[in-house]
Amino acid sequence: MIHQAARITGISEENYRVKTLTLELALPAARPGQFAMVWLPNVNERPLSLLDADPVRFTVARVGAFTAALHDLRLGDRLWVRGPLGQGFTVRGRHLLLVGGGYGVAPLHFLARAALAAGAQVSVVIGARTAADLLFMDRFAALGVPVITTTDDGSAGRPGLVTAGVEHLLATATTPIDQLAACGPGPMLTALERLAAVHHLPAQLSWENRMRCGMGICGTCAKDGWLVCSEGPVRRT
Repeated sequence: MIHQAARITGISEENYRVKTLTLELALPAARPGQFAMVWLPNVNERPLSLLDADPVRFTVARVGAFTAALHDLRLGDRLWVRGPLGQGFTVRGRHLLLVGGGYGVAPLHFLARAALAAGAQVSVVIGARTAADLLFMDRFAALGVPVITTTDDGSAGRPGLVTAGVEHLLATATTPIDQLAACGPGPMLTALERLAAVHHLPAQLSWENRMRCGMGICGTCAKDGWLVCSEGPVRRT
């Protein structure tokens, strides 16, 4: 797959370490949960989940050298994109519960819009370490979907892990939830996978792992016998 060069047309500060970049580029075939490989010459190439496909938007947390370089870009600067890649989410059922941890909320906002367009009901649980790390509450509220927040330190929303918010919503939802979709840190996804099994709830979980090719050729992203880039990142249970 050939890279497409794209200029940055918008930069939004989401919180103290997260920015959203808008590109002069459209990937109309992209689905929520898919990703693109983003290349900066002389820096590196890394996978980024899609927040939007038309125009393309990426929400980027500053966590290392590559993302720091992205954060240093300015309006009009270029980066190179190849995608969409991987297996994304599928809108299934009448009521979807979306669970995001940290900056994993970005592809879920894409999914929420697709689910609402398909006539499904959407509920959201967002978890983070602290109030300062929470993302996208206003964006989800603007869609008219109910949002529960949790923080590990209790500085906002319900105190504790995101699973506590999920348990609360499963117990209090006025209409049955028939699908869970989640994106976030590995331990969170593992806990949600167990929780979904207990409640006999179908789940779609978006996993991360180190990638190089993004197309299932090199095997760098292999995880427990499957390739995150081509068989995932979204896996159904």
